[in-house]
Amino acid sequence: MAEHKRLPFVQTAWAVCAREWNAAFDSALAWLTIALAVLALNATALNEFFLAGRLELRALFETLPMVLVVLAPALGMRLWSEDLRQRTAELWLTLPVRTGAIVLGKYLALLGLYTLVLVGTLPLVILLCQLGDPPLLAIARGYLGALALGAALLAIAGFFSTLHAEALSAFVSAAFTAFVLLALGDARVMAILDGLLPGSGLGSLLGERVALLGAYQELVYAPSFDWISTLLPVLRLLLVTLLFLWGAQRGAARNRA
Repeated sequence: MAEHKRLPFVQTAWAVCAREWNAAFDSALAWLTIALAVLALNATALNEFFLAGRLELRALFETLPMVLVVLAPALGMRLWSEDLRQRTAELWLTLPVRTGAIVLGKYLALLGLYTLVLVGTLPLVILLCQLGDPPLLAIARGYLGALALGAALLAIAGFFSTLHAEALSAFVSAAFTAFVLLALGDARVMAILDGLLPGSGLGSLLGERVALLGAYQELVYAPSFDWISTLLPVLRLLLVTLLFLWGAQRGAARNRA
C-alpha cells in the first residue's frame, strides 16, 4: 500500500498554528491569563513612573521575568497535554505531516499569544511619548529582550507539555525549570553557589553560561547600543529556544512511535 504524500512543511505549520490560535480563545483561560499579565505589567510600570517620575519602562522589564515564570507555563501547559489526555494527539501524529511542522505550528500559536501581552503594554510607550522624550532605543531593546526571553521560556513550556498528559504536571515542571534558569543569573544566587565551593567559580560559571537572566539583562540594561552587545544575548536565548523546540519534536516523535 502506497504511503500518503506528506503535506508541505510551511503549509502544515501554518494550519496547525491557526487551529491552535482559534482553540486557545474558545475558553476564557487564555483571555484571563493574558489580561492578568498585561494588568500586572502595566500596573507595575505606572506605579514606578508616578513614584520616580522617570520617562522609562525599566520597572516593566524588571518585573517581566517574574511574570514569565508563571505566564509561560500557564500558556503552554495545555499545548500538548490536552491532546495527550484526550488522545487527539494520536490524530495529529497519524496524519501525513512532519512532526516538526506540528511542533512549530503549535509553538508559533503560543508565541502569538505572548505577543498579545507585549502589545498590551505598548500604550505605556505612547503615554511616555506624550509626556516627554523617553529613550526609545533603550525601550526597543527592552522589548527585543522581552520577546527573546519569552520565546525561550515558551519553548521550555511546550517541551514539558509533550512529556505530561496532565496540564498541572506540565505547568509545575516548566515553572520550576524557568525559575531555576532565571535564578541562576541573580547575583545573590551566584554568590551563594560560589561560597559553597570556594575557588570553583561555580555560581559565576552557571550565571554566565547557563542562566537566561544574564542574557536578558544584557539586552535590557546595556548602557549604549551596538550590534555585538545586542546580537550575542539574542543568539544565546535563540539557542535555548531551538534546543527545547528540538526536545519537543523528539517528545512528540516518541508519542508518535
